[in-house]
Amino acid sequence: MFISLCYLVLRRVLQLATWRFRSSDFKELEIVVLRQEVAILRRRTRRPAMTWSDRLFLAAASQLLPRARWRSFIITPGTLLRWHRRLVAKRWTYGRRAGRPPIRREIRALVLRLARENPQWGYQRIVGELKGLSIAVSATTVRTWLRQEGLGPSGPRGGMTWREFVRVHRRGMLAVDFFTVETIWLQRLYVLFFIELGSRRVHVAGCTPTPSALWVTQQVRQLTWTLAERPESFRFLIRDRDQKFTDSFDEVFRGSGIAIVRTPFRAR
Repeated sequence: MFISLCYLVLRRVLQLATWRFRSSDFKELEIVVLRQEVAILRRRTRRPAMTWSDRLFLAAASQLLPRARWRSFIITPGTLLRWHRRLVAKRWTYGRRAGRPPIRREIRALVLRLARENPQWGYQRIVGELKGLSIAVSATTVRTWLRQEGLGPSGPRGGMTWREFVRVHRRGMLAVDFFTVETIWLQRLYVLFFIELGSRRVHVAGCTPTPSALWVTQQVRQLTWTLAERPESFRFLIRDRDQKFTDSFDEVFRGSGIAIVRTPFRAR
């Protein structure tokens, strides 16, 4: 936030100086000299190092300099975008370890024990039994453990896998999720989008800095009106367990004959 404030102040100061003082003969000569110096510096084989104050000044000046006169500028628009991406990444980089928390070894041992003592249980059944013990483990994780130990698939585990299910029904499946966009003022925007698994076609439903369950439901109503005009129909919608996807959200799709498929807990 401090860098953004300095950038805004410096930009306003340069703008006021541009409006107040008009060019004169000696200033025109100074500009010609500075352009020649820039041309000399560009002949150097090694790129000059820049401090954060240099980047701040050049970024602010780029907002006032017309694009037609950027030939005298030492940086390019691509450089400015790279600086902005680094600033955003630095803000959202945390010191703690990212990713899901490690699962205790005792839980893995319990899963393998249930699989060995109950050969007819599939990984979905094992996940259900663990929920009864207040232990939350995704079905994908349980299946991975069973395959590593050579315990599956067998019996009911030989049915259709999730990958096979998606491959068979992909033409009639939608998936929904959010992705984020960082603005130049380091504000995070949430974009609600849907993707057709068969054609990979993406539908952007809306964008807001503060998504809520009511807002999400309103956006999907407008999307279903658009999908109703298409000749092909969808049968399934895949979504995660985000609290913004409420029962009213599901009812909008059920009213159109689309079944809701929720991903397992902690699924990637």
